[in-house]
Amino acid sequence: MVLNLLLPLAGLLAAALLWAAGAGWLAGVTPVASAFAPLATGEALLQLVHGRDLWEHVWLSLQRVAVGLLIALVLGVPLGVLTGLSAGFSRATTPLFQFARMISPLSWMPIAVMVLGVGDAPVYFLLAFAAVWPILLNTAAGVAQLDPNWLLLARSLSATRRETILRVILPGITAHILTGVRLAIGIIWIVLVPAEMLGVSAGLGYFILDARDRLAYSDLMAAILVIGALGYLLDHAARSLHRRWLHA
Repeated sequence: MVLNLLLPLAGLLAAALLWAAGAGWLAGVTPVASAFAPLATGEALLQLVHGRDLWEHVWLSLQRVAVGLLIALVLGVPLGVLTGLSAGFSRATTPLFQFARMISPLSWMPIAVMVLGVGDAPVYFLLAFAAVWPILLNTAAGVAQLDPNWLLLARSLSATRRETILRVILPGITAHILTGVRLAIGIIWIVLVPAEMLGVSAGLGYFILDARDRLAYSDLMAAILVIGALGYLLDHAARSLHRRWLHA
Protein backbone atom coordinates (compact mmCIF):
# COMPACT_ATOMS: atom_id res chain seq x y z
CA MET A 1 0.00 0.00 0.00
CA VAL A 2 2.76 2.43 1.00
CA LEU A 3 4.83 1.41 -2.02
CA ASN A 4 1.89 2.06 -4.33
CA LEU A 5 1.75 5.60 -2.96
CA LEU A 6 5.50 6.26 -2.92
CA LEU A 7 6.23 5.15 -6.48
CA PRO A 8 3.90 7.68 -8.17
CA LEU A 9 5.22 10.42 -5.86
CA ALA A 10 8.78 9.49 -6.80
CA GLY A 11 7.90 9.71 -10.47
CA LEU A 12 6.34 13.15 -9.99
CA LEU A 13 9.34 14.33 -7.98
CA ALA A 14 11.74 13.15 -10.69
CA ALA A 15 9.71 14.99 -13.31
CA ALA A 16 9.74 18.17 -11.19
CA LEU A 17 13.52 17.96 -10.78
CA LEU A 18 14.01 17.51 -14.51
CA TRP A 19 11.66 20.44 -15.12
CA ALA A 20 13.67 22.64 -12.71
CA ALA A 21 16.97 21.60 -14.27
CA GLY A 22 15.70 22.24 -17.80
CA ALA A 23 14.25 25.63 -16.88
CA GLY A 24 17.49 26.60 -15.13
CA TRP A 25 19.56 25.67 -18.16
CA LEU A 26 17.24 27.55 -20.52
CA ALA A 27 17.30 30.62 -18.26
CA GLY A 28 21.04 30.84 -18.81
CA VAL A 29 20.42 30.99 -22.56
CA THR A 30 17.11 32.93 -22.58
CA PRO A 31 16.40 34.87 -19.36
CA VAL A 32 12.63 34.83 -20.01
CA ALA A 33 12.70 31.06 -19.47
CA SER A 34 12.94 31.68 -15.72
CA ALA A 35 9.19 32.39 -15.82
CA PHE A 36 8.66 28.74 -16.78
CA ALA A 37 10.49 27.42 -13.70
CA PRO A 38 8.59 25.36 -11.11
CA LEU A 39 8.83 28.01 -8.37
CA ALA A 40 7.44 30.83 -10.53
CA THR A 41 4.76 28.50 -11.90
CA GLY A 42 3.77 27.38 -8.40
CA GLU A 43 3.37 30.98 -7.24
CA ALA A 44 1.24 31.80 -10.28
CA LEU A 45 -0.84 28.66 -9.74
CA LEU A 46 -1.59 29.61 -6.13
CA GLN A 47 -2.75 33.06 -7.22
CA LEU A 48 -4.94 31.62 -9.97
CA VAL A 49 -6.47 28.96 -7.73
CA HIS A 50 -7.46 31.55 -5.14
CA GLY A 51 -8.95 33.84 -7.76
CA ARG A 52 -12.18 33.56 -9.76
CA ASP A 53 -11.00 34.02 -13.34
CA LEU A 54 -9.39 30.59 -13.72
CA TRP A 55 -12.42 28.74 -12.39
CA GLU A 56 -14.72 30.53 -14.82
CA HIS A 57 -12.51 29.34 -17.68
CA VAL A 58 -12.43 25.81 -16.24
CA TRP A 59 -16.22 25.72 -15.86
CA LEU A 60 -16.83 26.83 -19.44
CA SER A 61 -14.32 24.29 -20.78
CA LEU A 62 -15.95 21.47 -18.82
CA GLN A 63 -19.35 22.53 -20.13
CA ARG A 64 -18.06 22.35 -23.71
CA VAL A 65 -16.58 18.91 -23.05
CA ALA A 66 -19.92 17.71 -21.66
CA VAL A 67 -21.87 19.04 -24.66
CA GLY A 68 -19.40 17.61 -27.17
CA LEU A 69 -19.42 14.23 -25.42
CA LEU A 70 -23.23 14.19 -25.26
CA ILE A 71 -23.49 14.89 -28.99
CA ALA A 72 -20.96 12.13 -29.67
CA LEU A 73 -22.97 9.68 -27.55
CA VAL A 74 -26.26 10.59 -29.24
CA LEU A 75 -24.68 9.97 -32.65
CA GLY A 76 -22.16 7.25 -31.89
CA VAL A 77 -24.22 4.76 -29.90
CA PRO A 78 -27.11 4.39 -32.39
CA LEU A 79 -24.71 4.24 -35.35
CA GLY A 80 -22.57 1.70 -33.50
CA VAL A 81 -25.59 -0.48 -32.70
CA LEU A 82 -26.74 -0.31 -36.31
CA THR A 83 -23.24 -1.15 -37.54
CA GLY A 84 -23.08 -4.16 -35.24
CA LEU A 85 -26.54 -5.46 -36.11
CA SER A 86 -26.61 -4.89 -39.87
CA ALA A 87 -23.92 -6.55 -41.96
CA GLY A 88 -25.00 -4.57 -45.01
CA PHE A 89 -24.84 -1.24 -43.19
CA SER A 90 -21.46 -2.20 -41.77
CA ARG A 91 -19.99 -3.05 -45.17
CA ALA A 92 -21.39 0.17 -46.64
CA THR A 93 -20.17 2.52 -43.92
CA THR A 94 -17.02 1.00 -42.40
CA PRO A 95 -14.69 2.38 -45.12
CA LEU A 96 -16.30 5.81 -44.72
CA PHE A 97 -16.05 5.74 -40.92
CA GLN A 98 -12.42 4.58 -41.01
CA PHE A 99 -11.58 7.29 -43.53
CA ALA A 100 -13.32 10.05 -41.54
CA ARG A 101 -11.85 9.09 -38.18
CA MET A 102 -8.31 9.38 -39.57
CA ILE A 103 -8.88 13.05 -40.40
CA SER A 104 -7.60 15.26 -37.60
CA PRO A 105 -10.51 17.15 -36.03
CA LEU A 106 -8.38 20.29 -36.04
CA SER A 107 -8.19 20.20 -39.85
CA TRP A 108 -11.91 21.05 -39.86
CA MET A 109 -11.33 24.30 -37.94
CA PRO A 110 -11.47 26.70 -40.94
CA ILE A 111 -14.55 24.99 -42.38
CA ALA A 112 -16.26 24.91 -38.97
CA VAL A 113 -15.76 28.65 -38.54
CA MET A 114 -16.97 29.43 -42.08
CA VAL A 115 -20.11 27.32 -41.72
CA LEU A 116 -20.97 27.80 -38.03
CA GLY A 117 -19.37 31.17 -37.34
CA VAL A 118 -17.37 32.05 -34.25
CA GLY A 119 -18.42 31.10 -30.76
CA ASP A 120 -19.36 27.81 -29.13
CA ALA A 121 -20.93 26.09 -32.16
CA PRO A 122 -17.68 25.26 -34.03
CA VAL A 123 -16.09 24.16 -30.75
CA TYR A 124 -18.96 21.74 -30.11
CA PHE A 125 -18.61 20.40 -33.66
CA LEU A 126 -14.86 19.77 -33.33
CA LEU A 127 -15.21 18.10 -29.92
CA ALA A 128 -18.09 15.90 -31.07
CA PHE A 129 -16.24 14.93 -34.25
CA ALA A 130 -13.22 13.94 -32.18
CA ALA A 131 -15.23 11.93 -29.66
CA VAL A 132 -17.73 10.12 -31.86
CA TRP A 133 -15.36 7.56 -33.42
CA PRO A 134 -14.16 5.67 -30.31
CA ILE A 135 -17.76 5.54 -29.05
CA LEU A 136 -19.12 4.32 -32.39
CA LEU A 137 -16.44 1.69 -32.95
CA ASN A 138 -16.52 0.35 -29.39
CA THR A 139 -20.31 0.16 -29.50
CA ALA A 140 -20.18 -1.79 -32.76
CA ALA A 141 -17.53 -4.12 -31.32
CA GLY A 142 -19.71 -4.72 -28.25
CA VAL A 143 -22.74 -5.64 -30.39
CA ALA A 144 -20.61 -8.01 -32.46
CA GLN A 145 -19.42 -9.78 -29.29
CA LEU A 146 -22.88 -10.23 -27.78
CA ASP A 147 -23.93 -13.80 -27.12
CA PRO A 148 -26.24 -14.71 -30.06
CA ASN A 149 -28.35 -16.74 -27.66
CA TRP A 150 -29.47 -13.53 -25.96
CA LEU A 151 -30.88 -12.21 -29.24
CA LEU A 152 -32.41 -15.60 -30.00
CA LEU A 153 -34.09 -15.66 -26.60
CA ALA A 154 -35.45 -12.14 -27.14
CA ARG A 155 -36.94 -13.19 -30.48
CA SER A 156 -38.42 -16.34 -28.98
CA LEU A 157 -40.16 -14.18 -26.37
CA SER A 158 -41.62 -12.00 -29.17
CA ALA A 159 -39.65 -8.95 -28.08
CA THR A 160 -39.92 -6.01 -30.45
CA ARG A 161 -36.77 -4.53 -31.98
CA ARG A 162 -37.05 -1.58 -29.62
CA GLU A 163 -37.35 -3.85 -26.59
CA THR A 164 -34.43 -5.98 -27.80
CA ILE A 165 -32.21 -2.92 -28.14
CA LEU A 166 -33.22 -1.33 -24.83
CA ARG A 167 -33.49 -4.49 -22.66
CA VAL A 168 -30.86 -6.78 -24.19
CA ILE A 169 -28.34 -5.05 -26.43
CA LEU A 170 -27.67 -1.80 -24.56
CA PRO A 171 -27.25 -3.43 -21.11
CA GLY A 172 -25.02 -6.05 -22.73
CA ILE A 173 -22.69 -3.52 -24.36
CA THR A 174 -22.55 -0.88 -21.62
CA ALA A 175 -18.99 -1.85 -20.70
CA HIS A 176 -17.92 -1.34 -24.33
CA ILE A 177 -19.71 2.02 -24.47
CA LEU A 178 -17.94 3.13 -21.27
CA THR A 179 -14.60 2.09 -22.78
CA GLY A 180 -15.42 4.22 -25.79
CA VAL A 181 -16.39 7.12 -23.52
CA ARG A 182 -13.07 6.90 -21.68
CA LEU A 183 -11.15 6.96 -24.96
CA ALA A 184 -13.35 9.80 -26.21
CA ILE A 185 -12.66 11.89 -23.09
CA GLY A 186 -8.91 11.54 -23.66
CA ILE A 187 -9.22 12.66 -27.27
CA ILE A 188 -11.74 15.43 -26.59
CA TRP A 189 -9.58 16.90 -23.84
CA ILE A 190 -6.60 17.12 -26.21
CA VAL A 191 -8.69 18.79 -28.93
CA LEU A 192 -10.35 21.19 -26.48
CA VAL A 193 -7.49 23.69 -26.04
CA PRO A 194 -6.84 24.40 -29.74
CA ALA A 195 -10.58 24.32 -30.42
CA GLU A 196 -11.07 27.08 -27.83
CA MET A 197 -8.77 29.30 -29.85
CA LEU A 198 -11.61 29.75 -32.39
CA GLY A 199 -12.84 33.19 -31.45
CA VAL A 200 -14.33 32.31 -28.05
CA SER A 201 -13.79 34.75 -25.19
CA ALA A 202 -13.36 32.25 -22.35
CA GLY A 203 -12.13 28.73 -21.68
CA LEU A 204 -8.77 27.14 -21.00
CA GLY A 205 -7.66 27.46 -24.62
CA TYR A 206 -8.52 31.16 -24.58
CA PHE A 207 -6.70 31.53 -21.26
CA ILE A 208 -3.54 30.02 -22.79
CA LEU A 209 -3.64 32.52 -25.68
CA ASP A 210 -4.40 35.41 -23.34
CA ALA A 211 -1.50 34.51 -21.05
CA ARG A 212 0.82 34.36 -24.04
CA ASP A 213 -0.33 37.76 -25.29
CA ARG A 214 0.13 39.26 -21.81
CA LEU A 215 3.61 37.70 -21.65
CA ALA A 216 2.43 36.05 -18.41
CA TYR A 217 4.43 32.90 -18.96
CA SER A 218 4.10 31.71 -15.38
CA ASP A 219 0.31 31.87 -15.73
CA LEU A 220 0.63 29.95 -19.00
CA MET A 221 2.60 27.16 -17.33
CA ALA A 222 0.17 27.11 -14.42
CA ALA A 223 -2.73 26.71 -16.86
CA ILE A 224 -0.90 23.80 -18.49
CA LEU A 225 -0.65 22.10 -15.09
CA VAL A 226 -4.36 22.71 -14.48
CA ILE A 227 -5.22 21.20 -17.87
CA GLY A 228 -3.14 18.11 -17.09
CA ALA A 229 -4.68 17.71 -13.63
CA LEU A 230 -8.25 18.08 -14.89
CA GLY A 231 -7.61 15.63 -17.71
CA TYR A 232 -6.23 13.12 -15.22
CA LEU A 233 -9.29 13.52 -12.98
CA LEU A 234 -11.68 13.08 -15.92
CA ASP A 235 -9.89 9.91 -17.00
CA HIS A 236 -9.86 8.63 -13.43
CA ALA A 237 -13.62 9.21 -13.16
CA ALA A 238 -14.20 7.35 -16.44
CA ARG A 239 -12.02 4.43 -15.30
CA SER A 240 -13.82 4.26 -11.95
CA LEU A 241 -17.21 4.22 -13.65
CA HIS A 242 -16.04 1.43 -15.97
CA ARG A 243 -14.69 -0.67 -13.08
CA ARG A 244 -17.84 -0.11 -11.03
CA TRP A 245 -20.02 -1.30 -13.91
CA LEU A 246 -17.90 -4.42 -14.44
CA HIS A 247 -18.17 -5.35 -10.77
CA ALA A 248 -21.82 -4.37 -10.39
